[in-house]
Amino acid sequence: MAKSEEENKKQGMKVRILIGLATVVLITFMFPRGESIESELTVGSVWTHEDLIAPFSFPVKKDPKIYREEVKEAVAAVYPVFTKNPNAVIRSLDSLKAYNTYLQKIMEESSVSDSLQKLNPSFLSDESFNAIKSLMNTEKYPERGKISYKKFFSSARLAVEKLYSGDIIHIPGNILRRDSIAIRTGNFDKIEPAGKFLNIRQAKEELSKIIALINLPPEITKAEEEYISHFIFPTLVYNQKMTDEETEQAKTNVSKYSGIVNENERIVAKHDRITREIKLKIDSYKEAKGEKLGYDSDFWQMIGKGLHIAFLLSLLTIYLFLFRKKIFYDNRKLFLLSINFILLSFITFLINQISLNAPIQFFIFIPASAMLITIIFDSRVGFYSTVILALVTGAIKGNDYSFMAMNLFASALSVYTVRDIKNRSQIFRSFLFILLGYAIAISAFGLEGFAPSESIFMEFAFAGTNALISPVLTYGLLIFFERFFKITTDLTLLELSNFDRPLLRELARKAPGTFNHSMTMGTLAEAAAERVGANPLLARVGAYYHDIGKTISPQNFVENQLDSQNVHENLSPEESVNMIIKHVTEGINLAKEYDVPREIIDFIPMHHGTMIIAYFYDKARKLYGDEKVKVEDYKYPGPKPNTKETAIIMLADGCESAVRSIDEPDPAKVENLVSKIIESRITDGQLDESPITFSDVSKIKEAFTGILLGQHHRRIRYPKQDEMEKG
Repeated sequence: MAKSEEENKKQGMKVRILIGLATVVLITFMFPRGESIESELTVGSVWTHEDLIAPFSFPVKKDPKIYREEVKEAVAAVYPVFTKNPNAVIRSLDSLKAYNTYLQKIMEESSVSDSLQKLNPSFLSDESFNAIKSLMNTEKYPERGKISYKKFFSSARLAVEKLYSGDIIHIPGNILRRDSIAIRTGNFDKIEPAGKFLNIRQAKEELSKIIALINLPPEITKAEEEYISHFIFPTLVYNQKMTDEETEQAKTNVSKYSGIVNENERIVAKHDRITREIKLKIDSYKEAKGEKLGYDSDFWQMIGKGLHIAFLLSLLTIYLFLFRKKIFYDNRKLFLLSINFILLSFITFLINQISLNAPIQFFIFIPASAMLITIIFDSRVGFYSTVILALVTGAIKGNDYSFMAMNLFASALSVYTVRDIKNRSQIFRSFLFILLGYAIAISAFGLEGFAPSESIFMEFAFAGTNALISPVLTYGLLIFFERFFKITTDLTLLELSNFDRPLLRELARKAPGTFNHSMTMGTLAEAAAERVGANPLLARVGAYYHDIGKTISPQNFVENQLDSQNVHENLSPEESVNMIIKHVTEGINLAKEYDVPREIIDFIPMHHGTMIIAYFYDKARKLYGDEKVKVEDYKYPGPKPNTKETAIIMLADGCESAVRSIDEPDPAKVENLVSKIIESRITDGQLDESPITFSDVSKIKEAFTGILLGQHHRRIRYPKQDEMEKG
């Protein structure tokens, strides 16, 4: 094992421990509180334990649905509370008197035109306003004059006094109309029929009848109705605060309990079928038991919950440590897994808080998380994570076995649908498999528990929603995780392998020789990676991009020189070496400029490692002598390959170039040359930091030899081919 890899493992251990502890603690706090968690029962199942005897007396909670209905009925029975406004009559008469005095003063002291200018109250219509003006126009109505408007004012006061012989009520439009109301006097409520009192509309109608008895001209009668209506105030006023207090008191008065279980009373007998009433007793017992144990027991219960989550997560941790070391030693990837677990646990916690008569547990999108982890890592990590996710969320749901089994089955099917994903649209194929998984599980548990058909169909509907939303969530979150965590998935690699990508298109146009070399290397690398258990897609894409730096100065490399002129013939060895090495740094800069993932950028320097540029090193030794030439000046800067994929590319690069230079390739020549190239890389220590084994080397040789022989096989020459070649 490479030394640098060992050092990397030691670094970040504190961060890994912190991620693990934070995940355990956060999920622990999402467990239901105040209950002694043992197991979650479903109506229709059979009690397989010994008789459950109550060790203490405890109240039995009502069915939540029944309790909600009783609360609703209690609230509906609350009468809206009204209070008397003792100042309403005084305010009405005083306001009317003040305005009468004001208008009378204007009429007596001002000219008619001036009076008309000052009058014009906004609450009067134009017709009523003109009628009142006529009272002041003595020229047009000489028989009226001052007596007429005084009679107008006095009759208005008499009408108001008569109207207030009974109470006037104002009922806001936003309250529920009731036949009766409560009139609060001190601390006592008197229930009266609402129809006993005049509302504002009825008061105005009554006012019209009173004014009609005064026997005024029609136009004056209408004006007086409008005038007096402005001074009508309710004597009974709705009190929102008091009504709310009555409503809350009514809710409080509804008991949450339907009965009591006495000490030593049997709650359920062995082999009894769990009915709704028995389940309520057991649930009430569990809650009462948790409350009875007190704060000290709460602390120890929290420790137990933490250990519960810790040993579940430890199973995944051990798996990653033994079989997925790259994930285990990558804190970003561990953090990504932690976010998945915490987020789903939090959603489960929120679902627990919602009291709704519907199977909303299907809104815990475990299939989406399962598909996401599978695409980002692989199907084994995805399936293993799915098992732990189902157990963790099921524990938060109160050790609900049916919930765990349903989600495990549906999510496992979703993992298999994206196991060999080739494009992003393939994610949506998972809809049918998730729906199928849930449908089978729902049917199984529904039939087993004698569930009514309405309940089963309701669960089908919610499961269908889960199956529809999960692929959409996966698609959206995948893009987010790829960008935020700088994760390179197989989907990203497939997109990078498209020859329409800018870098590959430029490589094919400017450096066709390098492009063909890269394509051949891709075939070699993919075949070898499959043999040794590496990522074939990563190896192939790495081969495509390993020499993109040559697009800057393609003429500096022999595979792109179409004529016999070689630019290096007129350069010193040092200049040539600098030009050759420069394509590595230029390639890295180009890749960063085009946002190529780090995993692909690593292929650019690592496929050369720290190898000597032998041709120019030998040329320099001949020119300057061995003692004047430093071998370090003729080496690539590195680093050496540190993965199987980068090691394969290094070997493929050397083998493909060497075999291409053979004039008449045959199996013996190709096999010997491939062996020699690979052995030279091993001897030079270029593979010391990679996890390649000798067994892997043997498989790589076989893969390379088979493909190179196929590409450079002998062909029969056409008749007169010599003449055709000479033109």
